[in-house]
Formats: sequence, C-alpha cells, structure tokens
Amino acid sequence: MDDTPHAREPAIEDQIAAYQREFEELDPQVEQIVSALGRLSRRMNVAYGRQNATLGISNAEWEVLKALVLSGKPYRLGPGDLAKRLGLTPAAMTHRIDRMVDEGLVTRDRDESNRVRVIVEITPEGRDKWLEAMHLASLFEQDLLQDLSRDERTSLGHVLVRLLRRVEQTQHDGGGRLEDLD
Repeated sequence: MDDTPHAREPAIEDQIAAYQREFEELDPQVEQIVSALGRLSRRMNVAYGRQNATLGISNAEWEVLKALVLSGKPYRLGPGDLAKRLGLTPAAMTHRIDRMVDEGLVTRDRDESNRVRVIVEITPEGRDKWLEAMHLASLFEQDLLQDLSRDERTSLGHVLVRLLRRVEQTQHDGGGRLEDLD
C-alpha cells in the first residue's frame, strides 16, 4: 500500500499568494480568473471522461465524433481535415482513426470521386455513442450551472465567448490549427 499522502492542488487563493511571493507583478484578479478557468476545464474533462468511459469511448474519440457531426450530413471528413480541426499530427489522427474503425465508430474508405483521397465517416453506432455522450454531458452541464440565474448564464456565456475570440484572434494557433500541419 502506498503511504504517500496524495497531494491536492492548493486553493486558488493560496496559489495566488505563492505566486505573488515569487512574482510581484502578478495581477491577482487576472490570476484568479485564469486559474479558475484552467481548473474548471481540467475537472470538466475528467468528468466527461468518466461519463464517456461508461459508454465505452474516450474523450479523444468523442472529439472525433463531434468533429464529424459538426461537419454536417453525411458526417464525413478527410483524415487531414480531422487532424487540423482537432490540432493533431497526421500520425496521431491515423492512430485514433484506426482504433475507432476497429471499434465500429467510424469507417475509412477511399473517396469514389478521387481514389487518392480517404474519407472518414461516422457509423450509426458512432452517432448513437455521440448522442449518448451528449445526453450525459448535457445533464452534467445543467447540474454545473444550476446555481446561476438565466441572466448570469447569459452574461457568463458572453464573457467567455469574448475571451475565446481574443485567444483565437491573437494566437497563431488559437483556432486549433497548428502551423506545422499546413
């Protein structure tokens, strides 16, 4: 048995105090916001992962299924397009697609109009898994936001979208595309 105490992440206030000791220029208000956003994102990903595991899929597979659904009917994209949308290298995307084909979540076939091109398409089983995952995510997200009023949700949504747009506009890979994949 492991007798090592499990390290817990310090409270955000303690983290800010420690940072301020080492970096006097730190703006505690900014740090509180970005630390809370970072922790919330990590913890939400863990919760989604736990839910997706009950469905027999990983978060990574859920991301591929989401990208295919977002592409619109007939829910098909080339592996290169998928890799760029998900910020993955082509090799990582190929590995993910291989696993998903084996699991029956997607198919990978040659494009009939261009035999050089490969097309990845969601299967009915993959779409069902995506719908189940979305249902579980929706329940989790409703529970997460239950203490916020409709006006608070609206305000928070607007603020977060503004922050996201700022990152997307100011960071070279802010839209999810990595330059080395072009």
